[in-house]
Amino acid sequence: MRNRPLVLTTESARHPFRQRLPAHVLRVRDDGAPPTRKLADDDKDWKLFALSFCAFFTAFYSFIF
Repeated sequence: MRNRPLVLTTESARHPFRQRLPAHVLRVRDDGAPPTRKLADDDKDWKLFALSFCAFFTAFYSFIF
């Protein structure tokens, strides 16, 4: 005989696995105010380009000489 904890099914959970989960797992937590967004760092593309260019130039230059 198996002992299972009492779990009430949730009407909004349509999949059988989700119906067996406890209610606190499916509950959406509302933290109030949305988190503040950091300013985007727009120079990442230029830094990546410069790093790639320097790495390629160094490797290519070392193979020639």
